[in-house]
Amino acid sequence: MALVTFLSDFGDCDYYVPAVKAKMLSINPQLNIVDITHHIETYDIAHAAFVLRSVYKDFPKGTVHLVAINSTSNMTAGYIGIKLEEHIFIGPNNGVLSMLADYDPGIVVQFADIHIKDSTFPAKDILGPIAAKVASGAAIHDFGGPLKNIKKMMPRQIKATKKQIVGHVLRVDNYGNLITNIPKDVFNKLNPGKFTLEFSREVLTEIQNSYDNVEPGDCFAFFNSLDFLEIGINHGHGADLLGLKYDSPVMINFEQFEE
Repeated sequence: MALVTFLSDFGDCDYYVPAVKAKMLSINPQLNIVDITHHIETYDIAHAAFVLRSVYKDFPKGTVHLVAINSTSNMTAGYIGIKLEEHIFIGPNNGVLSMLADYDPGIVVQFADIHIKDSTFPAKDILGPIAAKVASGAAIHDFGGPLKNIKKMMPRQIKATKKQIVGHVLRVDNYGNLITNIPKDVFNKLNPGKFTLEFSREVLTEIQNSYDNVEPGDCFAFFNSLDFLEIGINHGHGADLLGLKYDSPVMINFEQFEE
C-alpha cells in the first residue's frame, strides 16, 4: 500500500493542501494520502514534532510522512529524508525531524541539487514529489547522499532526582488541557508513595485515572494515552484558568520516608 501522511501549518482555507496532494496524485493516482493535521501553529516546529511523534508509530511500518513546516525559511538547511523505526520522513532540515526521537535516525539523506529547484512552494515542488515517489517504491537514497548530522533542536528535558521531578508543558491541547513531558515510567520509578504535584498556584496530592475522576471545575492530573502527565480543569480551559502555557514548569515533590 502506497501510504503518505501529510502534516503542515497550511491551514485549510487556501489552495496549499490540495495543490500538494494534486502534485503527489499526478505522480501516482493510487496513493493513499492521510492528513495528520494542517492546523499546526504557524512555523511552530515544536508543535509539529510533538504531534507527529505522538502518532506516527500508529501507522503501518513503511509509511512515508511528508512534513511541511516552515519549509521556506532561511533557517532551513536544505531538504532531507530520514528513516526512523521503519518509517520514512520527508521534510525540511530545520530541526523538526530531529525531535521525533531521543536518538539519531539510522539513515539520513540530504536531497541532491538535481532534485531541488528554486521554489516559493517547496512542499509542492520538491517534498511532495519525492514523498510520492518513495511511497511508490523508490528509495530515499535515490534522491541524494548520506548526511552525517541533521540540524537539531533540543526539546525540554525533565530533571529527576529522588526528591523531585521538574518538567514542563509540552502542549496545550484544543480543550485547554496541558500535556507535560513527565513520563509515567519515571514517576513510577521514583514515587515512594507520597508526593505533591505543583503547578501554577495549585497543589495536588493524587493522580487520577481520567478527567471525570474530579468534580467539574476541579483540577485533575493523570497519565494520558502517551504515558505523559496531563493536567487541567474538568469542564474548564485549564491553560486560561491556571495561567499556564507552553514551557510552564510543573513539579512533583516526593516525600521521603524515614528509615
